[in-house]
Amino acid sequence: MAQKEELVKRLLEKANTLPLCPGVYVMRDRAGKVIYVGKSRKLKNRVSQYFQNSEKNIKTARMVSQVVDFDYYLCDNEMEALSLENTLIKQYTPKYNIRLKDAKSYPYIKVTDGEYPRLVFTRRRDSDKAKYFGPYSGSGTAYALIELLSRVLQLPTCSRSFPRDIGKERPCIYYQMHRCCGVCTGQVSAEEYRENIRHAVDLLSGRSNDVKKALEAQMYAYAEEERYEAAARCRDTLEALGRINQKQKVVASPDTEQDVVALYSDDVCSCVSVFYIRSGVLQDKADFLYGADSILEPEDMTTFLCEHYKAREYIPSQILLSFALEEEDREMIANYLSGIAGHRIQVRTPERGSLRTLCDMVDKNAADRAKLYRIDTDKNEGTLARLAGLLCLENYPERIEAYDISNFGSEHLTAGMIVCENGKFSKADYRFFRIRTVEGTDDYASMREALSRRLEHLSDEAGSFAKLPDLILLDGGRGHVSTVRELLAKKGLEIPVFGMVKDDYHKTRALCTDCEEIGIAREQEIFSLIYRIQEEVHRYTVGRMENAKRKTLKTSSLIKIPGIGEAKAKKLLAAFGGLGAIKSAGEEELTAVAGISAKDAEAIVRYFREEATQRRERGKQRE
Repeated sequence: MAQKEELVKRLLEKANTLPLCPGVYVMRDRAGKVIYVGKSRKLKNRVSQYFQNSEKNIKTARMVSQVVDFDYYLCDNEMEALSLENTLIKQYTPKYNIRLKDAKSYPYIKVTDGEYPRLVFTRRRDSDKAKYFGPYSGSGTAYALIELLSRVLQLPTCSRSFPRDIGKERPCIYYQMHRCCGVCTGQVSAEEYRENIRHAVDLLSGRSNDVKKALEAQMYAYAEEERYEAAARCRDTLEALGRINQKQKVVASPDTEQDVVALYSDDVCSCVSVFYIRSGVLQDKADFLYGADSILEPEDMTTFLCEHYKAREYIPSQILLSFALEEEDREMIANYLSGIAGHRIQVRTPERGSLRTLCDMVDKNAADRAKLYRIDTDKNEGTLARLAGLLCLENYPERIEAYDISNFGSEHLTAGMIVCENGKFSKADYRFFRIRTVEGTDDYASMREALSRRLEHLSDEAGSFAKLPDLILLDGGRGHVSTVRELLAKKGLEIPVFGMVKDDYHKTRALCTDCEEIGIAREQEIFSLIYRIQEEVHRYTVGRMENAKRKTLKTSSLIKIPGIGEAKAKKLLAAFGGLGAIKSAGEEELTAVAGISAKDAEAIVRYFREEATQRRERGKQRE
């Protein structure tokens, strides 16, 4: 205790020697590992607060209890400090800093370039001529928007390539259902189609009023030209937009473009809620939850907001905060975001009126979401505590890793690993292993290779593999457990290992060691957790194995084409991402994207054209 007090005293003395200027501080633990990175306009005041005898929240108290030393960097201004803080957080991934979702994994809607653009879902932002919208709060939101716009604007969703496939095949059922304008019929001009795409772009940008005015003008123009079918399509689109607006939640005037950000924190968790309002309508919302080790204070929101908006295509001119920030912090955020957006951004905290009411609504959303998180967390913690008692574990099983083996005959041997942290699946930490050294279908040897390769990474400085699991579960019986325990003993590791045993109906029955079974049927919550883990690891592993099998089948389909070997087939699949895209590509596109010769491109197009012709002939014969 005396040593701890002496350490805190020494750190406080060091903090008091810091200058009163902007800078970044880096907290380190006993092993020299960076556990927190922060910034401040006045380094001395901010850093010394950590080591003073004052009340702190749980996260800060835990972090300070592990600090043995700190480094610091002096900066010329706050913007420089903010930039350096972001760089160091990405470099060290400290335990006690908030972890924002990697921008690469956000869902976007991409409007492709070309004569006939398409709306597609993507998680990648390439440096091309396409337009990108988002990121969205989830893939479901992005897919729902694509489906909605395609239905309302009657955009094609098939795999046909235009103008190549215009007039080649009869229209599909979506055309007959008035869900597609029928570009393939040749009755829709390229200009009319691009006008619909422009409407989609305007709607994605929040300019629904502009779309309505343009559609009305277009409808009357078509009517005067006696193009009644085109005028009817405009009329139907206007009616569909009207029905959508009736279902959407209107929260402001039609010309309002703003985001509203709320922060709720207690001793258990933090929740940041962001409402995205476009044309006065609540278009999307996102909730960001952080556990006890990452509880947020208003001062942390500077970093959150700057990182959050750095990944977004569009930033509205007004961002409302439901919580108070110092004026200098609001100005710094506004200046930073204005530089990204290319137009002036206003960041403010309303105190009264309709804007305050709007902030209170988002505040309530954040509090409700945090409440659900606490209920869920309490339930999971109780279940994991009972599991620890049932299995006589020395440590609380905060991180559970589960493994399964799948194969297709003697091919595509695959091991899947899933991670369950605090009772919730952590999909970002899932991994799979292609088994390399095992011949035949030896599950034990395959499991040994997968675990051996995974455990080699425990010495990594960062990343999911650097974490030691508290419990390992295997989709298998005593033989699997014995194999893995033997491997762990050789590596000098003491990690509890249990097998997940199934009954004759392939359902979870019990857990087992290498010498006994432990029944879980009467422990409903434990049974439910183990069942979900076993089903999830099986689903993930089989999915990865089947994916590998499909790639092989696609490759074998391509190597039937004269002049295309296995190497060229893999090159084509890698360049286009799938067989469907290769089938719909023209000769020039094949040559440009995959870098193959004109002769090979011609052979590919000819092969799939003949295949399509044969398929149509067989269809006619059946009719």
